Amino acid sequence: MSELLHELLFATAQRLPAAPALTCGRRELDYAGLAAAVRGFAGALSGAGVQRHERVAVWLDKRQETVVALFGAAAAGAVFVPVNPVLRAEQAEHVLADCNVRLLVTSAERWRALRPRLASLPDLRMVVLAGAAATEAGPDEAEPGRVPQVLGLTAFLSRPAGEPHRVIDADMAAILYTSGSTGRPKGVVLSHRNLVAGARSVASYLGNGPHDRLLAVLPLSFDYGLSQLTTAFATGASVVLHNHLLPADLLRALGRERITGLAAVPPLWIQLAALPWPAEAAAHLRYFTNSGGAMPGATLAALRARMPAAAPFLMYGLTEAFRSTYLPPAEVDRRPDSIGKAIPNAEIRVVREDGSECAPHEPGELVHRGALVAMGYWNDPARTAERFRPLPGQHPELVLPEMAVWSGDTVRRDEEGFLYFVGRRDEMIKTSGYRVSPTEIEEVLYRSGLVAEAAAFGVSHPVLGQAVVVVAQPAPGIAPDGAALIQVCRDALPAYMVPARIDWQAEPLPRNGNGKIDRRLLGEQRAGLFAQAA
Repeated sequence: MSELLHELLFATAQRLPAAPALTCGRRELDYAGLAAAVRGFAGALSGAGVQRHERVAVWLDKRQETVVALFGAAAAGAVFVPVNPVLRAEQAEHVLADCNVRLLVTSAERWRALRPRLASLPDLRMVVLAGAAATEAGPDEAEPGRVPQVLGLTAFLSRPAGEPHRVIDADMAAILYTSGSTGRPKGVVLSHRNLVAGARSVASYLGNGPHDRLLAVLPLSFDYGLSQLTTAFATGASVVLHNHLLPADLLRALGRERITGLAAVPPLWIQLAALPWPAEAAAHLRYFTNSGGAMPGATLAALRARMPAAAPFLMYGLTEAFRSTYLPPAEVDRRPDSIGKAIPNAEIRVVREDGSECAPHEPGELVHRGALVAMGYWNDPARTAERFRPLPGQHPELVLPEMAVWSGDTVRRDEEGFLYFVGRRDEMIKTSGYRVSPTEIEEVLYRSGLVAEAAAFGVSHPVLGQAVVVVAQPAPGIAPDGAALIQVCRDALPAYMVPARIDWQAEPLPRNGNGKIDRRLLGEQRAGLFAQAA
């Protein structure tokens, strides 16, 4: 059985060589062709002198070359670093500098934006340009000895190939950068074992197989987005790469590409639920999945009405452990607000601050153990020690303690073992001596039918500690009515949870790089709101 990330692809190519693996626009690669391209890229990396565990960054939109470069880096024994294509040069510079990238695969346009920042990238030795406008680099840049040397993809692949380095499943395979509540994004280091175990676990409960066509909408720099590739390649499914501009484009792609599985995050689901669906959009959908935040109940109901034959999988995960829980579709009607139970090959505990197990319905921190626990944060021992800690309650006889991910998320477990998300510790609102989950407030706001999108957060207040503030986009055809929305909250929530202020905006709320509503940015923009309060 394949235990390395690239071997998942190679094993499927041997079993199903002519099956479609990757589609982007009118270009389609079968598994044999994709495997050959990955081997070719791996050989070119090794021939270029990329050493074992050196970092290879890929800063491209979703295209076949992106996938080939990511899996080719893994096959060469290097570590791939997918950079979100929506990042600006300054943000990409931070990622490349932070993990000492040796080789960068990007587009000519992105390279032009990055070139003025080379002084901060002393480890960058080669840039490979992909795309029609980058078939060849300029003669001054292709000159041997120039650092970094810049080559078009065709020229890079035509160089003498080298022998890939030996890799085992405990080796680093990827670094995924994830935004925290404060500071710059941090790099989560994942091993081959992490990625392979995650692919097999998720594919098992989704029932993925060669019959499936998955639409890759989310960024491949997002673990949830990358999972569309790994689960597909582990099972022989086909992936359709989609760089969507508008939700309506996505709906058209569902029918045109005969998509059977769709993964998205709550803000995108909210937008899709508000649109009229063409009849063919859901014609082939077998399932849809949600992660990256709680899906509002009204949104879930609207989606199920539009996709009556598609099974909903509500999931919870974090990059540090990839995926932790899922709610089986058969349980959705009974407990739609649950995040389910542990995925296969993982254990989830709910613990108090001292590590002891919480009682049923007692809020505690979610702790994840198993094969999906990441290797830590790149070049950040302090944050690694804070998040990756010994598993509570393990045998004292163990000389080397087992490490677990302490998620920082507060959850509770019912008597049947089903988990319910309460809130992130770094997003909890501390007001009037209470700890308040923004998710609980947002669910009330969505149920009102008055908002299309909403985010609740705390803003510093001299009397309350923090005041609850909401930013909302009105529902289509509904005029903004703050008084009505406040009354809805008063009817459903205790007084300390009722928003002190509601700000309306006509456009959708801002997103971070992974497509989630950027609650932190909204809070920062309103940091001084109550500075003059008595």
